[in-house]
Amino acid sequence: MNMIGRPPHSNHKTAGPRRLRQSNGAKGVLTVKFWGTRGSIPVSGEEFSRYGGNTVCIEMRCGDEVLLFDAGSGITPAGFAMKAEGTKKVDLFFSHCHYDHIIGLPYFKPLYNPDCDVKIWSGHLAGQMSTCQMVQEFMSPPWFPVGPKVCRAHLNYGDFHAGDVLEPRKDVKVHTGNLNHPGGAIGYRVEWGGRAVAVITDTEHEPGVLDAEVLKLIKDADLFIYDACYVDAEMETFKGYGHSTWQQAVRLARAANAKAVAFMHHAPWRTDAELQEIDRQAAAEFPNAYSARDGQVVELVAIDA
Repeated sequence: MNMIGRPPHSNHKTAGPRRLRQSNGAKGVLTVKFWGTRGSIPVSGEEFSRYGGNTVCIEMRCGDEVLLFDAGSGITPAGFAMKAEGTKKVDLFFSHCHYDHIIGLPYFKPLYNPDCDVKIWSGHLAGQMSTCQMVQEFMSPPWFPVGPKVCRAHLNYGDFHAGDVLEPRKDVKVHTGNLNHPGGAIGYRVEWGGRAVAVITDTEHEPGVLDAEVLKLIKDADLFIYDACYVDAEMETFKGYGHSTWQQAVRLARAANAKAVAFMHHAPWRTDAELQEIDRQAAAEFPNAYSARDGQVVELVAIDA
């Protein structure tokens, strides 16, 4: 698979935070970095030190093109790293706008860089609220002391409907689809260099049913990133909360022929020891299944000439 960045249950250490190597076009590398993998609220403490406590933020670099998915608390360290690297262009895609997925946006350094172009995309409220309106709502008093006018970057907004195929950068395609979550959410599939990575958060499955929309987004994906907030035994307790399980992730990965699956949106109470046990059980069912952790890097070498 030419995949660098082994899951925690292997003997290979995944790469931590570092400067991502530069590449050119389809001959380069699709790099995925998990800046935040926790769900609901950020957590800290000794019991969460291995997998991390930042809420959802995932970076993809398609060669030199930078995409971000969600602006949880994990976007703060991502922004500092991009400032240090001199990143000039970023596309940020929201799955939805619940607190844990937007809490870090006002602290994202590139927003305040006049030399940086930032485009923010959303589609979960299509026809109800534009992306611009959404950002203005949660970056305004009394929720936040200042509005987005304080941002010095060249700030643009993109609105779409679920099912649209977006082309935010040259040779980068982003497929979109509806997820089952209160208030709506969008799943994404990024295609570049002959590789495909899907981000599926937040979504609730119906027991015994494989979501056709999710299957379409993850079909033959090199990496499938999935909301595994709960375990199957907890689903009845949390019915209607809008989240899924690692067991469902494995079932979907098998059905869609996904090559690897990374669990994320870890429940805020899920300790390192519990996540390691999930990894142990998951590895027995699907060798390339694992719980993603903050700072983890996966690299997929482009296969298109």
